[in-house]
Amino acid sequence: MNPYEQIFENNRQWVAEMKTRDADFFSKLAADQNPDYLFIGCSDSRVPANEIMGLGAGEVFVHRNIANLVVNTDLNAMSVINYAVSILHVKHIIVCGHYNCGGVRAAMIPKDMGLLNPWLRNIRDVYRLHETELDAIGEEHARYNRLVELNVYEQCRNVVKIAAVQSEFLHTGFPRVHGWVFDMNIGLLQDLNIDFDKMLQDIRKIYNLMD
Repeated sequence: MNPYEQIFENNRQWVAEMKTRDADFFSKLAADQNPDYLFIGCSDSRVPANEIMGLGAGEVFVHRNIANLVVNTDLNAMSVINYAVSILHVKHIIVCGHYNCGGVRAAMIPKDMGLLNPWLRNIRDVYRLHETELDAIGEEHARYNRLVELNVYEQCRNVVKIAAVQSEFLHTGFPRVHGWVFDMNIGLLQDLNIDFDKMLQDIRKIYNLMD
């Protein structure tokens, strides 16, 4: 059996296993989703959202792209966030980066990367915003890891700028925004302890859309 065909065999085995655990698993799965979490992560195949969170199907609404960016001109990301907030009423929005991120690494390299240039510029802008701190880190790998963390922080800030997020929070107290980093070397999630309330307060002078 070739690797492609093996996927369908794996699927059949998975179906059998799920039915063994819970005979009603698929009827429950087919019902309306009601997740508490929106996970905005990297497209990297080594970072499976549900698995690293220990949650099952239907418990996490997921959006992924290169380097877990939240760009206001990206209609895909904006549509996902608006749907998650306005229709699904998620309680938590998580921006999750990961160490050893290829997108962040590429943004640190002064090289023309063609179609990737406009996307990577968003990460390079994060570097520019935190240039003094990053340039003070002498060891390249440590600087790289810190840029991963700062990128998560700035993408959390971009989430908070969104009108639907501000409006829903004003009326319900949710969603709250969190920044995480996944360390694939040890398999653990690291909470960057983003101060959501302070972040929301800080942006209101310019980005307030709640009045």
